[in-house]
Amino acid sequence: MKKTFVAVALFIFALSACQAQKLTGAGATFPYPIYSKWFSEYSAAHPGVEINYQSIGSGGGIRQVTSGLVDFGASDMPMTDQMLAESKVPLLHIPTVLGAVVPIFNVPGVTDLRFSPETLAGIYLNKITNWNDPSIAKDNPGSKLPDQKIIVVHRSDGSGTSFIFTDYLSKISKEWKNGPGSGTSPNWPVGVGGKGNEGVAGLVRQLPGAIGYVELIYALQNQINFGSLRNAAGNWVKASIAGVTAAAASMKDMPADFRVSITNAPGPDAYPISSFTYLLIPAHPTDMTKEIVLRDMLSWMIKSGESEVSALSYAPLPQNVADQVLSKIYSLPD
Repeated sequence: MKKTFVAVALFIFALSACQAQKLTGAGATFPYPIYSKWFSEYSAAHPGVEINYQSIGSGGGIRQVTSGLVDFGASDMPMTDQMLAESKVPLLHIPTVLGAVVPIFNVPGVTDLRFSPETLAGIYLNKITNWNDPSIAKDNPGSKLPDQKIIVVHRSDGSGTSFIFTDYLSKISKEWKNGPGSGTSPNWPVGVGGKGNEGVAGLVRQLPGAIGYVELIYALQNQINFGSLRNAAGNWVKASIAGVTAAAASMKDMPADFRVSITNAPGPDAYPISSFTYLLIPAHPTDMTKEIVLRDMLSWMIKSGESEVSALSYAPLPQNVADQVLSKIYSLPD
């Protein structure tokens, strides 16, 4: 009888906690379209729950969550061991969806382009500076490329999308790896900066001759042309849910902390600039009522929200990863 009473009391407490609680989060713009949808739907289904998420970039999200300023962060870049050690708040990485970073372009008279790894790196290293460069022409036989200067666009803020893009460049170009390297705010050799995926998409749309990189949904929503890439298997592939899923399939054994890179993944159909994106969750919560809501929201995202991601051109978590994530969520301390 006593155990039954305690169980009922805990259920009532959890229910009341979920009915009136506000969570704050900040971070990546890469998954913002699906996060916005999820958080709105979850709040609508749980009266009294309010989720305020600020899409400020992965760098900003990491800074805020490691300082304890928000209840959760969001990043496309897995935090390094050093970053985790320096955080005021012990954190866990919870993968939510997968997405693709695509090279978008605004070249008058051209609607379809191919970019080999060498060409893409050369453009961002400021070694290929004109759209009729022989390297671009070699990738695109038969295309009428204009004699026009290339305007390189990159992120101006600390960005997980930049990390994914430069992680890829570091894998396919020794010069990039030994130069700017990978990171959320690399020292770009050339270009103009836009804030957020939205800012990069906006600049490319406005500037004839521009090239940039954004998450796939931003290219589709803004109706901006994006190019195909030659993957590690030597095949030309254009970003798609199937291509991202194929890249994820290359990760046979997901580590317990979920921190992985799947850029330049092997496989004939793998899209080469694919990535998981993460929510950064306190490992040792100090507010039990918020913890109850956060845990419930996370499990809802994995069990119900994943079915909605394809409509926004994200790829759902592989089932084995989703099962592993749920186990991690259920093991969060009370």
